[in-house]
Amino acid sequence: MTVTQDSAVLPNGLTVEAAKAEAARAYELDRAHVFHSWSAQEEISPMTITAAQGSYVWDGEGTRLLDFSCQLVNTNIGHQHPKVVAAIAEQAAKLCTVAPQYANSARSEAARLIAERTPGELNKVFFTNGGADAVEHAVRMARLHTGRYKVLSRYRSYHGGTDTAVNLTGDPRRWSNDYGNSGVVHFFGPFLYRSQFNASTEAEETERALAHLDELIRLEGPSTIAAIILESIPGTAGIMVPPPGYMAGVREICDRYGIVYIADEVMAGFGRSGKWFSIEHFDVVPDLITFAKGVNSGYVPLGGVAVSPAIYETFAHRSYPGGLTYSGHPLATAAAVATINAMAEEGMVENAAKIGAEVLAPGLAELAAKHRSVGEVRGAGVFWAVELVADQQTREPLAPYGGSSPAMAAVIGACKANGLLPFANFNRVHVVPPCNVSAEEAREGLAILDKALDVADQHVN
Repeated sequence: MTVTQDSAVLPNGLTVEAAKAEAARAYELDRAHVFHSWSAQEEISPMTITAAQGSYVWDGEGTRLLDFSCQLVNTNIGHQHPKVVAAIAEQAAKLCTVAPQYANSARSEAARLIAERTPGELNKVFFTNGGADAVEHAVRMARLHTGRYKVLSRYRSYHGGTDTAVNLTGDPRRWSNDYGNSGVVHFFGPFLYRSQFNASTEAEETERALAHLDELIRLEGPSTIAAIILESIPGTAGIMVPPPGYMAGVREICDRYGIVYIADEVMAGFGRSGKWFSIEHFDVVPDLITFAKGVNSGYVPLGGVAVSPAIYETFAHRSYPGGLTYSGHPLATAAAVATINAMAEEGMVENAAKIGAEVLAPGLAELAAKHRSVGEVRGAGVFWAVELVADQQTREPLAPYGGSSPAMAAVIGACKANGLLPFANFNRVHVVPPCNVSAEEAREGLAILDKALDVADQHVN
């Protein structure tokens, strides 16, 4: 089944025929000149996107797809939001760029709006170009603040593609970049469905995961550890919402040993889980928060670190040895101001919570009960994972850890054929629409996913 554009004109004003011609040229040049990330270059055939509006994108054939991926889980306010597009144009007309040593109104206002929403007193913001370098700088701050070097991060995590960030990452993307000299030590976090601790309840999982972390710290030497970094809700690793008490336990461990607690909110922040920051679900205040993606819906590259008073004081009269030419770039921060204001004015964070509770949670539970290929569904807000298995009893994944499979390719193909652009990783399909997705659009996506799961069921043992 092919879902075609109802009109002969796409949202960007191009006719379907003109869009097809543009897409063909774009694909030709892409294959001739573009080097793609995370890919074997001669093994890929990238989809061309010619237009986008709200919760939808149009491919090179003029086919409309409901974007349940938010690209890389970053278009939190959907595509082409008019207030943000206008703000970027207005800022470009006023001041396109300025060096980071100079104050400018866009950066100052963005910092204020972010600080208003961070928990506790994390009221200082260091701007970066994206999430990976936010993580790099958060780790640098923690190491200089503590005088220690090691950083702990969990398996089944993702923190970015730059050197320190990819070594912090706890999934196979780290392996080719890991030479064992990064000062990173990995540990097992809580994940009851695939528990490393033989737990049968969330309470057991929390208790045993915290005991494991505490023992690892004691064996590594508390005086050697600068920071623990945790995604508040892990994203590409599987959207495993931490069980009650776990994050508070990590906070207590950090306080006991003088370790900096870094909350990675790059994917989980800015409304994604139905809160401005996902750490709010756990009533915990970290020492540093890294953010990016949703802060301006990815319209212009931007990330940052929100800094606690204690760490700020370390650099109050001592130069912080780090910076970026585009730190707090006016176009990016103007987009952030417009995004945050639009989210607040239009109730998008509240909408994400409501859609999660009233549409996605019950809808996905119905799919799990219906389909033999679904092992578990989990998530919050508009941040959900559907874990696909070849056998519900053994929990054998439908694709191996670190890879894909013909079965998963068939499921993804069925989604696209019926008008849904999914986010998939290993044996999971992630349900991650925009924070302002309508109930009708959310139900439309679930109906298409239902059909795709019929395909997955054909591969169950």
